[in-house]
Amino acid sequence: MTLALIGVNYKTAPIELRERIAISREELPETTRALAAVPGVLECMIVSTCNRVELLAAVDSADADLAGFLHRQFGLDPALLKPHIYEQYDRDAVRHLFRVAASLDSMVVGEPQILGQVKEAFAVARASGTVAGQLEHLLQSAFAAAKKARSETGIGSNSVSVASVAVDLARKIFGSLAGRAVFLVGAGKMSELAARHLVQQGAGAILVTNRTLARARSMAEPFQGRVIPFEKLYEAASEADIVISSTGAPHPIFRREHGQAFLHRRRNRPMFFIDIAVPRDVDPAMGKLEGIFVYDIDDLQAVASAHLAERSREAGDAETLIAAEVERFQQRQRTVNAAPAIVAMQRQAEEIRQSELRRVQARLGSLSAEQVAAVEALTRGLMNKLLHPPMQALKQAARENDSTRLDALCEAWSVSAAESPQAETEASAAAGGSRSSETGKAEAANDAEAGVETSQ
Repeated sequence: MTLALIGVNYKTAPIELRERIAISREELPETTRALAAVPGVLECMIVSTCNRVELLAAVDSADADLAGFLHRQFGLDPALLKPHIYEQYDRDAVRHLFRVAASLDSMVVGEPQILGQVKEAFAVARASGTVAGQLEHLLQSAFAAAKKARSETGIGSNSVSVASVAVDLARKIFGSLAGRAVFLVGAGKMSELAARHLVQQGAGAILVTNRTLARARSMAEPFQGRVIPFEKLYEAASEADIVISSTGAPHPIFRREHGQAFLHRRRNRPMFFIDIAVPRDVDPAMGKLEGIFVYDIDDLQAVASAHLAERSREAGDAETLIAAEVERFQQRQRTVNAAPAIVAMQRQAEEIRQSELRRVQARLGSLSAEQVAAVEALTRGLMNKLLHPPMQALKQAARENDSTRLDALCEAWSVSAAESPQAETEASAAAGGSRSSETGKAEAANDAEAGVETSQ
């Protein structure tokens, strides 16, 4: 099994390309199931945000055509996409995922939204039936590492986001936001965050619109905002000095002709558009009109760089912590590799113990229940003591990724480190049945070790 991660993000691909492969929340379940149908894909999930689209999959070989899936799914020429794609495998893929979840790979280092977005992608994959033991264990470890990074380093202090950076940019352009009318187009999380920051900066009237009127009302209420029916969007937009748009529409909703009409009604007073949607809500051609200023998600990068400089020390501490968490995860995974051999060794020893008890049963004669229990305890104790050194050696070889020593130990004890349905079933049962098979095998081995130590 190989862990593979392939994608594009704000560092590798311009927004013109990212918006062509952006996956809406409504489309994500179907697209995730389509990825699961790719030959060689065992488990998978997709993270799609304004800054990245990443496919994470457990595959039966590195030849599973994940890049081809992107080409086919979005109708893109492979030559267009290839220069912008990055691919990570196994340990590198684990490290990348952990860094993404901890917001170390974000445009705004330390922003809190990405962890929620990865969790949402994982929830979609679980609901779609495309994740099982491998990715379940990996994602839970990534979430724990991200939480630890935020709680044990300063990376989450003075929390920032793409929305807060957008508001900072508006404040720098206008000098002050006091009394400025703001129009929030789209009532998603980004718009809600932007509204909170705008109120803190003293913004005046806040207008809110959304295709779902109830959602617009819900967001406008805490800010005493005025709700605009979506069909009145273009009539109301000219009232605003600042328009922050994040709708998730597949095509621009503000075009050049709209900008011309706005300027006419405003008597050429300037308007500032912050487009934090991918695909973009605002046609770049609008920015060519005199008096219309358009900034998209990539334009926010300069402001984000300033935040990165301020957080370099905290980011360094978080990088160190994440590296340690990746190593811990890898060690646990390597220990899992020894679990089938340990289960086989335990089964083999138990068969020998039972065989010897049957062989001497006639000579033992009729035993009381107490005597039977004593014989059982004695023989199990001897078996556990004898198994303890080779089991420890197997686990140590797995932790050190020493396949030669692992194979030699398996050969010496006539057991196999390969997967088998019987070993998997026994390990899972020993782990309680409700855990994933891989996690169950590792924990079964640990449970066995605990039993050995108790008997000594």
